[in-house]
Amino acid sequence: MHLSRSSARRWQIAGVAAVAVALTGVGLGVASADEGSAPTVNCPAVAGELGAVPARAQAEIERNLALLNTQIDEANKRLASSVGEGGPNFIQNAILGPLKDKRVATINRMATAIGRSAAKPVLAVDTLATCSLNEGGSEAAPEPTAVDPAPEEAEGGAGAAPTVSCPAVAGELGTIPAQAQAEIERNLALLNTQIDEANKRLASSVGEGGPNFIQNAILGPLKDKRVATINRMATAIGRNAAKPVLAVDTLATCELNESGEAGGDAGAEPEPTAAPAEPAGGDTGGAAPTVNCPAVSGLPSIPAQARDEVVRNLQLLDTQIAEANARLASSVGEGGPNFIQNAILGPLEDKRVAALNRIETAIGRNAARPEGLERFAPCSLND
Repeated sequence: MHLSRSSARRWQIAGVAAVAVALTGVGLGVASADEGSAPTVNCPAVAGELGAVPARAQAEIERNLALLNTQIDEANKRLASSVGEGGPNFIQNAILGPLKDKRVATINRMATAIGRSAAKPVLAVDTLATCSLNEGGSEAAPEPTAVDPAPEEAEGGAGAAPTVSCPAVAGELGTIPAQAQAEIERNLALLNTQIDEANKRLASSVGEGGPNFIQNAILGPLKDKRVATINRMATAIGRNAAKPVLAVDTLATCELNESGEAGGDAGAEPEPTAAPAEPAGGDTGGAAPTVNCPAVSGLPSIPAQARDEVVRNLQLLDTQIAEANARLASSVGEGGPNFIQNAILGPLEDKRVAALNRIETAIGRNAARPEGLERFAPCSLND
């Protein structure tokens, strides 16, 4: 049968349309089949690998376990929304690889959180972070997010925190000069404050850190503070008497009362803070010595022009003696055996030499200058 050109063209268009519809239907069917079989991620459980979790780390651990589930949910959504997307390595490069990186960071954070309060767990991080696919589309059980605290802490901290036991210092200082007593008592009280602070730190950090935590974080710093405090006391005493020779390293080193009872042994008793003061006046029965200075004699006739200056300097010699006597009275028992000579009689002699030289000079401006008045400068003590 011969068809006209217009009829043949109509049949050709109808055939192409039918093929297009058929192909479209096939394509939709494939997409629907693929969409229904999207894989899901299957990741190793982490919670059971962490071991006992210290109570202080529990909240942080549970947040990060929940985050692992969130990361899995996000990966599953990405798998479902990208069915048929990319090449053969798309899922590994775009989903499983980034998921592993996130899990590595999260698992490491959990190990660090535990390590702040207990021994840091040694985890097979690479294995725990690597996820595979559930090809059937079924979803793996979610990561448990509730953890139990470490047994010793779950029992309410049955093991009481230890306390520090430090050697007593007050009894090693000897007799305290009255001038140093207030400073000594302040520093003895400071030793008790340092012990109290260390005990509070021990109580608040039970189970924290590794085997050397207490030594490095508490006992070591406490020793450093005690060394400084004990040395200050020795220096304060040495300003007014013989400086005590102390076994500073021994006195500064503290140990633990493992029973947790403050005062569990003699070394844990509070440091006495009342320092025995040296009796006022020492062996003199409380009477301070006075200076005994020679009177200035044998002066030549004093010119009228020099008289006022000479009188002023002679009066100054008396003022210097009065000042020296006042210093002697206020410093009874102070310093070592040479204290009076070095701190009072020596400076007094220097002042008297200057005053006597001024007298010689004043007279010498208007008459023959007298020589040798320095012989009247040295003074002794009326014991």
